Amino acid sequence: MQPRADGFAVPGPSGARTAGRRSAAKVENVSTNAPTNPAEQPRPWTRHYGKGVPADPRLPDGSLVDLVEESIGKFGSKPALQFFGAVTDYQALGEQIRRAATGLKKLGVKKGDRVALVLPNCPQHIVAFYAVLRLGAVVVEHNPLYTDRELRHQFEDHGATVAVVWDKVADTLQALPADIPLHTIISVNLIDAMPLGNRLALKLPLPAVRRTRASLTVSRSPRKGLRAVLPWKKLLDNRPLRRRHPRPEASDLAVIQYTSGTTGLPKGVMLSHANLVANAAQGRAWVPGLRPGKETFYAVLPMFHAYGLTLCLTFAMSLGARLVLFPKFDPDLVLKAVKKTPPTFLPAVPPIYDRIVDGAKKQGVSLKGVRFAISGAMNLPTATVSAWEEATGGYLIEGYGLTETSPVAIGNPMGPTRKPGTVGVPFPLTDIRVVDPENPGIDRAQGEQGELLIRGPQVFQGYWNKPAETKAVLLDGGWFRTGDIVTVDEDHFVTIQDRIKELIITGGFNVSPSEVEEALKRHESVAEAAVVGIGKEGGGEDVVAAVVLKKDADFDAEDIRQYVRRELAAYKVPRRIVQIPDLPRSLIGKVMRRHVRDHIEGPAPATPAETAGVAGTADTATPHSKS
Repeated sequence: MQPRADGFAVPGPSGARTAGRRSAAKVENVSTNAPTNPAEQPRPWTRHYGKGVPADPRLPDGSLVDLVEESIGKFGSKPALQFFGAVTDYQALGEQIRRAATGLKKLGVKKGDRVALVLPNCPQHIVAFYAVLRLGAVVVEHNPLYTDRELRHQFEDHGATVAVVWDKVADTLQALPADIPLHTIISVNLIDAMPLGNRLALKLPLPAVRRTRASLTVSRSPRKGLRAVLPWKKLLDNRPLRRRHPRPEASDLAVIQYTSGTTGLPKGVMLSHANLVANAAQGRAWVPGLRPGKETFYAVLPMFHAYGLTLCLTFAMSLGARLVLFPKFDPDLVLKAVKKTPPTFLPAVPPIYDRIVDGAKKQGVSLKGVRFAISGAMNLPTATVSAWEEATGGYLIEGYGLTETSPVAIGNPMGPTRKPGTVGVPFPLTDIRVVDPENPGIDRAQGEQGELLIRGPQVFQGYWNKPAETKAVLLDGGWFRTGDIVTVDEDHFVTIQDRIKELIITGGFNVSPSEVEEALKRHESVAEAAVVGIGKEGGGEDVVAAVVLKKDADFDAEDIRQYVRRELAAYKVPRRIVQIPDLPRSLIGKVMRRHVRDHIEGPAPATPAETAGVAGTADTATPHSKS
């Protein structure tokens, strides 16, 4: 999927809270916008849906808590989570969720409060996520590799008083300024969730073991300070929450998910229970061949990102699937798991698929059990699709979404009607328009470039604490402005062209960075390229490029410029080309153009959290995503 900007039950835009530290039980409207009757909007693209995919699936009317508890009731004895071989069944998962909920309640967490999660993929992440929601509180997800500056910005914004964190992050949160209301830190040691054999092996006094242990946990107790620090076990050492405790409603706020900030500071995207339940239901409808209680999902993408959250924390759980968790992407660990517990569904990004296939060939590991795979965050090469489908015998499709659409909005069909090179057609119950970016009231003709608007039950409720930004993107009629430039063909398949904010204006012309990048990559010496606009005196911008060379290639900027001049109009040719060792990428694999611009202009490099990550860093991404 290409969730972008970074990609259901109650449609229509609602708005952001205006007080960062105020409880937020229900999402409040910031406008009088009301979606028009969906029945008034024909959806001709549904004829291209895969076999058995309904055009108008019935959406559950409950919360995420109802979703997971239904699976706990149906699949109690079946495996729910697997972590380095340790297996937790659905009944035990439910028990842990209720115990953790009691622990959080004792810490003062109540409906509408924000609780921060700063965790890689691990069993404690799933338990904490649903325990917070069971109380009617709001989960705020964070990248555990963020710097103290990045975490400070987000904690100042959302005002959480309790955080459940990887123990390697506890000291960073302890050092946050005193005026941030965080008062309790729950520290999680990943090793505690491993099987006994693994835990014992990690105590061996060997250099390699020490390195592995250091990558998983800290070797000392958390620093003392203003905030109480409690071990995760303390949270579970409670009676299960009483079943009569009030439940969240579908319209309640469930998650604040920060965008990746590819073009500016991250914004807190407010997603309701209804948004996330709807997107999980849309996903189930899109893949009718899924078997409840019998699928095995691999969580190689981070669950603190919208794509990993929906595909693993909600979609997989709604199916009663076994979720095999990886704290970071490591092809050797993945292939080791494949030998014992083969996956049937593997959401990832092109570089991950490539590395798994290459590793499987070298190690002689069969991938034939993988029936479904969904890719996003970047273009899906035809070669990747061919290699994957040959190795697995299953489907690999591309899709599109955004954090703001929970995140999936568009996907290629699982079947012969798919169109490689496009991101597909709108999901069930989802409408799209292509409009003039300067005047979204004017629709563009078929085949013309324009800004993509999306409407559906998965569209978010607004940006936390940012009513002006919310108003700018949530329009009358329930339409969300994605900021993506697209074309739609005669069969209603969507092709992403570029981001509005990334278009370069030079000499009165608009230049698409993607178009110039593709031309650069056709040069025999260039492996990767990123193109940005640099402001110049008197207004306008110069087109400039950063390139990564192929192995053993020589850098000749003028030769590359002359090549591009033969490919494109003169005003599109980069005025300047610089060589860099690697492109700075977000955790999900998107090129961080603002850091490319900084590199060319001189200042600070990308932060470690944006160029490296728990879930695979530049090796990972999500369906063509944006936020």
